[in-house]
Amino acid sequence: MIRSLEAATKLELVPTLMALHAVPSSYRDRRAEYVEEVATRLVPEVAGAGLAEFIDCFCDRGAFSVEDCRRVLEAGKSHGLIPRIHAEQLARTGAARLGIELGAASADHLDMLKGADIRALGRSEVVATLLPGANFHLGLRVYSPARDLIEYGAAVALATDFNPGTSPTLNMQFILSLACAQMRMTPAEAITAATINGACALRRAKCLGSIEAGKQADLVMMDIDDYREIPYYFAVNHCTMTVKRGRVVYARDTRYRIPQGS
Repeated sequence: MIRSLEAATKLELVPTLMALHAVPSSYRDRRAEYVEEVATRLVPEVAGAGLAEFIDCFCDRGAFSVEDCRRVLEAGKSHGLIPRIHAEQLARTGAARLGIELGAASADHLDMLKGADIRALGRSEVVATLLPGANFHLGLRVYSPARDLIEYGAAVALATDFNPGTSPTLNMQFILSLACAQMRMTPAEAITAATINGACALRRAKCLGSIEAGKQADLVMMDIDDYREIPYYFAVNHCTMTVKRGRVVYARDTRYRIPQGS
């Protein structure tokens, strides 16, 4: 499916194997057996077929334990997959520390961090990817401690976490609004988190995420007078043009649109 979509879009798709998100109904009372099946059969098959670049686990209360996630992430690393981890979203489990230990590209959510976790992330190369859309949709009062993460030197990224269960939004501009209003990030910090730091979380910073000579010409044009208006006018789509690899792929004004199939 991902390969078919890649052939149909000009955008890059970065596939992740995330078999440890929920236990299938057929394994309901056999969690350990499922974890072992993923580690010994699914991971080698996916890696061998080149179907994924990253491997991820949902490590949290009611999901999978640190030990479960360690088993699968280490199996993924041994087959060339880069670890990521859903960490400390609903409860503090030690998942963030596991991500640091395994050299994960990113640790995502991070709502329930303690001070020692924040300092450890600040000393690490793990990108702290924050997903405030999920907090907003679930009506949670607690948001990730973005201000503390930034002050202790962590690289903070932002993402929509678009999914039908907890964050059904495609509006990245609204995520910037939440980051500023609920997590006390400045507009400049939020834009940095959504661009170059997001590219770092995907190990794409050498070619994406900033306007520099030698990088892809991936640009979004906004109808605003000041960059701070992006988060200020929340849930408003300011985008008037999108350029991918130097080619206009969307334009509000039809004079700039590329004919279909060209």
